[in-house]
Amino acid sequence: MIEWFMWVQFAIACVIGVVAVVLGFVGRKPNDYTVGGLALVELLLLVQLVVALVAPAVGNPPQGNVLEFWVYAVSVVLVPPATIVWALVDRTRWSTVVLGAGAFTAAVMVYRMWQIWFALN
Repeated sequence: MIEWFMWVQFAIACVIGVVAVVLGFVGRKPNDYTVGGLALVELLLLVQLVVALVAPAVGNPPQGNVLEFWVYAVSVVLVPPATIVWALVDRTRWSTVVLGAGAFTAAVMVYRMWQIWFALN
């Protein structure tokens, strides 16, 4: 993992999470911006996955438990698509809140992946 990239991901996911939850609580249904925000989170997660695959080959191996890291990495990549599908199927304000929860979940899991990678348990 690259530390600065993790912090960028974390910040973007948190901002998207706050915006989506607030919009959901004020009654807004999912729209292009909230769904697109989760798509951006997914894109950043896929980039992080590629970085995690390449990093050991260029001298940045994980310091912590590799299996635990990859379980988190694979799991978190599934969260945004699942919340987007939910938002497309159930077009209520609560779907917007679910999108926010998905963004927060991604932020927490990326932070945990960073802890595992650098053995900061």
